[in-house]
Amino acid sequence: MSEKVRVMLPEEEIDHRIRELGEQISKDYEGESIFLVCILKGASFFACELAKRITVPVTIDFMATSSYGSGTVSTGEVKIKKDLDLPVAGRNVIIVEDIIDSGHTFHFLENLFKDRNAKSIRKCAMLDKADRREVDVQMDYIGFSVPDAFMVGYGLDYDQKYRNLPYIGILDF
Repeated sequence: MSEKVRVMLPEEEIDHRIRELGEQISKDYEGESIFLVCILKGASFFACELAKRITVPVTIDFMATSSYGSGTVSTGEVKIKKDLDLPVAGRNVIIVEDIIDSGHTFHFLENLFKDRNAKSIRKCAMLDKADRREVDVQMDYIGFSVPDAFMVGYGLDYDQKYRNLPYIGILDF
């Protein structure tokens, strides 16, 4: 392997921020229940940790989308590779992603869930690469704003490697 990973966000910092996000979501949905839609595979680590820190009733389901193919840059075209098992109609949906960069996936999913009659739709990403935005997407919950670098760890991968790192790092090629 010729890649090297530099730690950018240590595990303790990620854990602290996820706890804060869980508290905020719990406060925002007090007296309600929420339906977390975890976008596979990258958001799985984040979504599970977030769900554990939310105190209102939570239902979780998983969806797989793709806008990258085998590359490292979004194509802009979002495809559903695995749809939800549960309906979103009448539910408070929070879309949980590992990272928002171009905004295409969140934009696509927000419109899809509106068409499927979700009660409400909010968007949550562990990382935000605002410099890469191509579509104007208003985020509701952001873990960290990060620079335009290739991130791995805590669910984020490069060619299916590095997901299991307990921190988020910058991959140097």
